[in-house]
Amino acid sequence: MRFRVATLNLEQDHKRWGRRRELVIDQLGAIKPDLLALNEVCMPERTAHWIRDRAGERHGLEYHLVQQTRVNGLSAVEGEALLARFPVIETGNLDYRTRDIVALVARLAVDGNRLDVYVTHQIGSVFNDSLRLYQAQQLLAWIDSRADVAARIVCGDFNATLDMPSAALMASRFKATQTAPTAFTPLAGANGEVSHPDWPRMDRCIDYIWISDALTVVESRVCFDQPSPSDPTLWPSDHAGVWADLELRRA
Repeated sequence: MRFRVATLNLEQDHKRWGRRRELVIDQLGAIKPDLLALNEVCMPERTAHWIRDRAGERHGLEYHLVQQTRVNGLSAVEGEALLARFPVIETGNLDYRTRDIVALVARLAVDGNRLDVYVTHQIGSVFNDSLRLYQAQQLLAWIDSRADVAARIVCGDFNATLDMPSAALMASRFKATQTAPTAFTPLAGANGEVSHPDWPRMDRCIDYIWISDALTVVESRVCFDQPSPSDPTLWPSDHAGVWADLELRRA
C-alpha cells in the first residue's frame, strides 16, 4: 500500500495569513497528500478547519480532522492537527509538561493495516536542546507504550538539526524521509518582519517525517516552498514542509 504524507508548520495566523493561506491551498493541491500534519494551527481562526474545507472544495480532497490544543493559557491560541483521508480508529494526546507543548496520535485504518501517526512541535530553536531532548525521551516512551502497532509515523517541527541530541535520539529509533533544509523562508509580515531575522534563510532541516521499519520511503521532497509569483516575500509559511511517498507492508 503506497500513500503520501506531508507536514507543515503553519506559523499560526501571523504574517498575512489571509493572503498566504491561498498559497497553502494551491500547493496542497499540487502534492495531494493522504495525510497532512500541521503545527501551529490557530485556534481562534480555525485554520485547520479552513484548510480541510478548502481542500475539499477546490481539490476534491476529503479529510478527517484530528486536533489537539496546547495546554494552559495556550489552549485558546494554537495546537497541532492531522488531516487524514483514511478512517480514524482512535486518538490520543501527550502533555509534555514543559512549555505547554503537546503531541497527538491518530490510529488509522490503512488497507487492512493499523497505522499510528504522531504530530508534535517541540520547543523553539532559541531554547537549549536539553528541553527538546527531554521531550523526545517522553515522546519515545509514549510511542513505546503503544507497541501493539508496528507501522508508525512521527511528523512535525522538531526545532533541531540531526547533530543535536534531541534529533539524534529520534534518528536512533526512526528514519527521517529526508534532511533537506526546511527553515526559515523569507516570509515577511505586513511590516516586513521575518522570523529569526539574524539567521540565514533555508539553511537547516528542523521539520521531519520520521518512519518506523514497517514503512519504506519511495520518494521524499521539500514542499510548500514556493513564494507568491507576484510577491517574493509572501510564502505559505515561515517554514517549508516535507512530503514523502511511503510503502506500508501488509501485516
